[in-house]
Amino acid sequence: MIKENLEIFYATVMNVFVGGDLLWYPIEGDNKTRLAPDVMVGFGPLKGDRGSYQQWKEGGIAPQVAFEILSPSNYAPEMEEKRKFYETHGVEEYYSYDPDRFRLKGWLRQTNQLLPITEMNGWVSPRMGIRFSHIQGELEIYRPDGRKFLTSVELDQEARQAQLAAIQQAQRADHQTQR
Repeated sequence: MIKENLEIFYATVMNVFVGGDLLWYPIEGDNKTRLAPDVMVGFGPLKGDRGSYQQWKEGGIAPQVAFEILSPSNYAPEMEEKRKFYETHGVEEYYSYDPDRFRLKGWLRQTNQLLPITEMNGWVSPRMGIRFSHIQGELEIYRPDGRKFLTSVELDQEARQAQLAAIQQAQRADHQTQR
């Protein structure tokens, strides 16, 4: 949901890259230092398909935003290692969501560190302008214009409703013309 909605949000912005489960290699010639964020957003790299995100081929630009969605197999030390990786390699904003425990955490870069965001409910991403809402366990994310991020099913339903409304409008116009 996060990746797809961010791709939709940035669809017309050519120099914003949104990727998901894509290996990020921050150091040229080092294929051991790598991580695959669940979602990453890079401001500066152009859109396009990639087999991996090789930072030196992206003008040296690290993804500025990273998201991790925890699964039952994730454990605290592993997540701390990921946070340190993001901190070391220049991520500006890092968000972690545990859907089983309904726990949303965030970190924001202050000088050379990713520091915890103390209150995530209502937090607005400085880089993207999206707002996080975390009430009664449900994570909701909103665009700067207030529109909620939707699931793929909700997006399909919205598209079908718009299509039906357009057909009905065309039928009314046709009926008026016939009159």
